[in-house]
Amino acid sequence: MAGFVLNILAAEKKVYSGNCVSMVFPATDGQYGVLAHHQNTIMAVVPGELTFCDEHGEKFVFVVSTGLVKIEENEVLVLVETAEKPEEIDRLRAERAAVEAKEALLLKKSLQERRSAEMKLARAMSRMRAKSSINNR
Repeated sequence: MAGFVLNILAAEKKVYSGNCVSMVFPATDGQYGVLAHHQNTIMAVVPGELTFCDEHGEKFVFVVSTGLVKIEENEVLVLVETAEKPEEIDRLRAERAAVEAKEALLLKKSLQERRSAEMKLARAMSRMRAKSSINNR
């Protein structure tokens, strides 16, 4: 199967650089898939699970926060604030973050503060789902 070059960069580290054959990432309107020779585009990434298969068929899963994906000339660049493997996630910390985000949503705040709380809640929920799925394997 034909592949493409994938680079995933988080604010703190280079997460992955290599060839892969497919990728699915969380976008504003749902999950978005990428295969070789995909149309050039730039899209927003929302908190959720990013998965991809490398050229050897190995599947990788990362929980990502907000960012961007740029697809151009059979190369994909993913720029996100954070990217974590499910096994790196501290479940208790994610649960605390979810509670704090829910409390922030209950307060009467500005639209910007509400949106920020929604993103924090989405990230916390994604982290907890990913951690649960790896524990159930």
